[in-house]
Amino acid sequence: MSNELYSIIQGISQALSKNYDGAYEKDGMMDFYDGAERDLVKIGLNKEKVNNIQIDTRGGMMDGFGCQFHGDHLIIKYHGEVNMKDLHRNGPKKFENEIEQTFGDIASFIKKEYKKNTGKTLKLTSAGDADSLIQRMSNIRNWVQSSKRYKIGGVDALEVEDNEERSSDYRKGAGIDAAVKKFLSLSSKQNPKNRFKKNPPRPGPGEVDKG
Repeated sequence: MSNELYSIIQGISQALSKNYDGAYEKDGMMDFYDGAERDLVKIGLNKEKVNNIQIDTRGGMMDGFGCQFHGDHLIIKYHGEVNMKDLHRNGPKKFENEIEQTFGDIASFIKKEYKKNTGKTLKLTSAGDADSLIQRMSNIRNWVQSSKRYKIGGVDALEVEDNEERSSDYRKGAGIDAAVKKFLSLSSKQNPKNRFKKNPPRPGPGEVDKG
């Protein structure tokens, strides 16, 4: 992996350090000690629409997201609760637009935090529509699991393919040290010379052990 690719992945991972529930813009834990008022991180999720963090269900607005890397692409995975009455009333097209808007807000948040932490600009280009799956948990609660792929700008695709090819070669054994190869090639049938060496006889009563 090149230094450029590694620095981009590291910067995105650092930008995601504030995607947990209740995160503050600046050193949130100090808010409980110095009494200073700090703003909560705003990403664009449904749970941010409820002010009272003590509410457990938040009126069906619990949601969150995570990310994973695949070559020169960033895959954002979103999950949250869905109100089926609203879905049937508003129609699937509006639901799809809301999901796309949520992904857009998440991508904007990642780029903003990336810029804040690294001083550099992160370019994320949509590589297709969101793929969503709605699952029923009960007569009241339903969940949506959705993912969307983004192309990371500034990463050479040929470089990524070369890194993946070298990783594949390493897994096949091309990158293993010759000494390790030699060790692994030793057969269990090749018995050491001292395998059948007998232990010296134990001394009898009144005798001194000379071993």
